[in-house]
Amino acid sequence: MKQTKFFGLNMSALFIIVLGGLLLTACGTSNSTSSSGGSGGGSGSSGGGSSSCASPPKLSKTTGLKVGFSQNENTGPWRLAETKSMQDAAKAQGAQLIFTDAQSSASKQISDVDSLIAQKVDVIVLAPLTSEPLAKAVQDAKAACIPVVLIDRDVDHKLASPNKDYVTFIGSNFVQQGKLAADWLIKNTGGKAKIIELQGTTGASAATDRKTGFDNEIKTAPGMSILASQDADFNRDKGRQTMQTLLQAHPDVTAVYAHNDEMAIGAIAALKAAGKKPGKDVTVVSIDGERDGMNAIINGELGTSVQSSPFFGPITFQTISQYASGNKIPDWVVVQDLQYTKDNVQQYIAKNAY
Repeated sequence: MKQTKFFGLNMSALFIIVLGGLLLTACGTSNSTSSSGGSGGGSGSSGGGSSSCASPPKLSKTTGLKVGFSQNENTGPWRLAETKSMQDAAKAQGAQLIFTDAQSSASKQISDVDSLIAQKVDVIVLAPLTSEPLAKAVQDAKAACIPVVLIDRDVDHKLASPNKDYVTFIGSNFVQQGKLAADWLIKNTGGKAKIIELQGTTGASAATDRKTGFDNEIKTAPGMSILASQDADFNRDKGRQTMQTLLQAHPDVTAVYAHNDEMAIGAIAALKAAGKKPGKDVTVVSIDGERDGMNAIINGELGTSVQSSPFFGPITFQTISQYASGNKIPDWVVVQDLQYTKDNVQQYIAKNAY
């Protein structure tokens, strides 16, 4: 009887000891999980990455790279030329290129980057669809200690910064492109024009900056006015439809500024359908320098196209190699562009058109 009572007392004490031990173990497990590093394919974090990562994450390999390329869409001559340039450069460098196509969806592009992270690529090349949402994809990669190089479009620097959250932005000076288009238009209209502006995708850095450069320059010429400015999504058919609608509201238009050649070609079709002669009744200017745009210059329907080169492959892989070798990369690797007019387009079309 005494033995049973003694055993009962010890069982109670043992229960308390075991319970306490379990609580301590649980606390220890929780602390361990919360302090673990974020490298090795983690995703979904937007807080700036693991403390074990450099800012931006380092790249130690210079050869045999596994490169993730997140394209925002793979339609239209410009995007197709950019994708091919990346594929050709990867092959020349002996790198494995893993390609994703976001199909003009910011949410899909974020998921695409997370997929590249899960596949443990060495570096991600990102052509962001828009500047704000895709900053999250940059932060996701940083959290996984994977360096990111942005090409052709930048992200919002308030949300992700070059040489901190990502390595660099490689691209054209979009503001300057808009300014050059405006300068040509001012000169070739005698400083007098009523303009319809066809914008690129809202929120894309190329659209924002090309509008800024053009609009600010147009303000310097009192005889120039912008009648309407509307998003046509860098798309040829949407450019045609948008121009068709705006023509009904502004039949007195004398000039069109399109943020890319695709929309300019669409606008030219709409002008013709409305009985107007592009290049005579209405002066059209644009940006990109694709083959159809260059041919439109030759045909007298497009006044000028400021080049925005899609051939990012060689300069991207050169920059990645320099970064892997420990070289300091500038925040912005500026791509130098030409400007095509009737005076020089024949000289460049064979080599530069796409």
